[in-house]
Amino acid sequence: MGFLTSSWIMNLCGIPVCSNQDVLSCAFNGIFDSSTCTNHLVVIGISVLFILMLTLQLLVKIPKSRASMRQLFTLSSPLQLAAVLFSGCLGLVYLGLGLSMLGNIFNQDASFYLPHWWLVALSQGFSLICFSFAFSIRPQFLGASFVKFLSVLVTTYAAFICCSSVVGIVAEKTITIKACLDVLSLPGAFLFLLYGVRCSHDEEGYQGNGNALYKPLNAEADGEMADSDSQVTLFAKAGFFSKMSFWWLNHLMKMGYKKPLEDKDVPLLQTTDLAHNQYLIFLAKLNSKQSQSNATPSLLWTIVSCHKRGIMVSGFFALLKVLTLSIGPLLLKAFINVSVGKGTFKYEGFVLAATMFICKCCESLSERQWYFRTRRLGLQVRSLLSAAIYKKQQKLSNSAKMQHSSGQIMNYVTVDAYRVGEFPYWFHQTWTTAIQLCIALAILYNAVGAAAVSSFTVIIITVVGNAPLAKLQNKFQSKLMEAQDVRLKAMSESLVHIKILKLYAWEAHFKKVIEGLREVEYKWLSAFLLRRAYNSIVFWSSPVLVSAATFLTCYLLKIPLDASNVFTTVATLRLVQEPVRSIPIVIAVAIQAKVAFTRISKFLEAPELNGQVRKKYLVGTDYPIAMNSCSFSWDENPSKPTLNNINLVVKAGEKIAICGEVGSGKSTLLAAVLREVPKTEGTIQVSGRIAYVSQTAWIQTGTIQDNILFGSLMDREMYQETLARCSLLKDLEMLPFGDLTQIGERGINLSGGQKQRVQLARALYQNADIYLLDDPFSAVDAHTATSLFNDYVMGILSDKTVLLVTHQV
Repeated sequence: MGFLTSSWIMNLCGIPVCSNQDVLSCAFNGIFDSSTCTNHLVVIGISVLFILMLTLQLLVKIPKSRASMRQLFTLSSPLQLAAVLFSGCLGLVYLGLGLSMLGNIFNQDASFYLPHWWLVALSQGFSLICFSFAFSIRPQFLGASFVKFLSVLVTTYAAFICCSSVVGIVAEKTITIKACLDVLSLPGAFLFLLYGVRCSHDEEGYQGNGNALYKPLNAEADGEMADSDSQVTLFAKAGFFSKMSFWWLNHLMKMGYKKPLEDKDVPLLQTTDLAHNQYLIFLAKLNSKQSQSNATPSLLWTIVSCHKRGIMVSGFFALLKVLTLSIGPLLLKAFINVSVGKGTFKYEGFVLAATMFICKCCESLSERQWYFRTRRLGLQVRSLLSAAIYKKQQKLSNSAKMQHSSGQIMNYVTVDAYRVGEFPYWFHQTWTTAIQLCIALAILYNAVGAAAVSSFTVIIITVVGNAPLAKLQNKFQSKLMEAQDVRLKAMSESLVHIKILKLYAWEAHFKKVIEGLREVEYKWLSAFLLRRAYNSIVFWSSPVLVSAATFLTCYLLKIPLDASNVFTTVATLRLVQEPVRSIPIVIAVAIQAKVAFTRISKFLEAPELNGQVRKKYLVGTDYPIAMNSCSFSWDENPSKPTLNNINLVVKAGEKIAICGEVGSGKSTLLAAVLREVPKTEGTIQVSGRIAYVSQTAWIQTGTIQDNILFGSLMDREMYQETLARCSLLKDLEMLPFGDLTQIGERGINLSGGQKQRVQLARALYQNADIYLLDDPFSAVDAHTATSLFNDYVMGILSDKTVLLVTHQV
């Protein structure tokens, strides 16, 4: 038996495996050396075991599943696709290598490759193809635990092959095709391992939520939540490889290829990208900074602290892009040295080609991630600033409203917030440009020596010479935004009161005014763009000046120029062009963002209304409204009070009529209850929900029903009673679609009395505790006013606290 085994090994390996006396040492050394027959026999045995194990598992599991081919196979994730394709292609290369070795036998060249060489290549190729086939099957058919166990075994197997190949390369001091394939098998096995771990986690989540499939849909809210979760962008659930390769976009791209995309096809934002959540994060960070120090925290650093992780990650990709881009001239120099016979080792050309390929891949990947992450960060900043401006506008004091008109506030949202949101995209250009220039100058110095000093001098002169222009651009941008605010304010006022302009035929006059304001804005815009154009011309011409100065200095200093340093210099100067030409754009964007952020910060720091919170109304509260020696002033000036020494106590359910001359302060008293007038002295206490009916009716565009409900749920019985109490039933019968009739802009197709009654109905439907009615009967006739007073004020509001301003004593 021993003779047969020895004969078989001799036929397979050509020589005895271990002919020396120390068999254990020989076997141990042979196993971990890929150039020995012992190692090949071990690899062949492991490969055969893997193939048999996978074959048995497939023969047992697949027939039980009774699944079709489409259900059986999937390549749903980029990680799975990368692992299957990489290992499958590697297996095919192994098979090709083994068949080429086997073909040498028939060419009378069998002495070159012994049988164990082509057997190990074929066995590794078959095993890798089997692995790719197994991992392309859906994990639930084979079992997630088996997939995870198999991925661990495959990784261990590949690590053994890779280590033994490295040992063989060191021992033989040569690199073969099989050794390269053995080393490449480890990354493919590592991809399998990552996929196996991910599948096991997914299976655990699936089993944990499995019972939910059998629960009935008891609540409609659960269904709506599930629908909204299913419509959220795939980016929210994407893994690392999916985010890096933008695989999560494939579904939307395929849908857009098949048909034009509609609004319903575009997925929803993930939770962290919503404007509401971004504003809450910003507000929490601002409050925490304010509680830590008495001073007002900086809005800029608060926003930076909210997004510091995103800034650092995008900055890492920006730095990686700059470094991989800067390696290009060095690799070019090394290529030229290899081409002229100055290589340092045998396969340097292949190593340089592989290095250049990897660098270009990393450059493209890092650049895409840099741009995408900074754009996303800019949108987050823009959304939180827009939300902050909207919230601030609701709390502005009257003195602040005089400084910030509605046109200016619109400008803050549409222009300033947009420019601040654009700045993160260009932020990393401010420091990566300096790094790229320093690296380029270092490469130039290495290539042409002292001639690089002239390049540095030209760049310094260009940057310093444009510094005064940057200051002028900042000044002109500020003046331009001020002129734009004035023009927008005039235009918005003209459009709001266009009916009056038409009736009085004032169109020509207001047109001249707006054209004059446009001329002022055009003057500042022209000044800004002219300086920017000059800036761009200087910086775009600087690469030519740098090249000329460099080669002229080489000529004057008699620096020898050969193919190596000339091509390196040209490639480096090409590298300098992009950052130098982007400098004027970065300067302009930074100036615009600075001016815009200064304007927004000034608005967000404007004074607000008194932030005292109203107490919740409790049953049994004796005095919902109580004022004690209060003085109020619209100007926030104690020496000029609008109302002085006001003492008012209103009992629960009491009706109080406030009468007086025009301009005596009746509406101001109601505004004081609403906390809209600054209190200069005294104490005021208001408890309960307030419904306010203004003297001038406020109507929103929509249906009459929308105006009355005002976002509340429909209670049909209460709604009908509200219409009856406000004398709206006859008016609705006259309208073509009843309460579903569309009201024009600001209620233009309703009369003054109808608008006032719709406003009264809106207040009544809210079922508040306190009603503030500011002369609601001025726009209706005497009969309707009497009906409203009896049915509305004294009828349905009999148990409510009412303050009524009226002239009809």
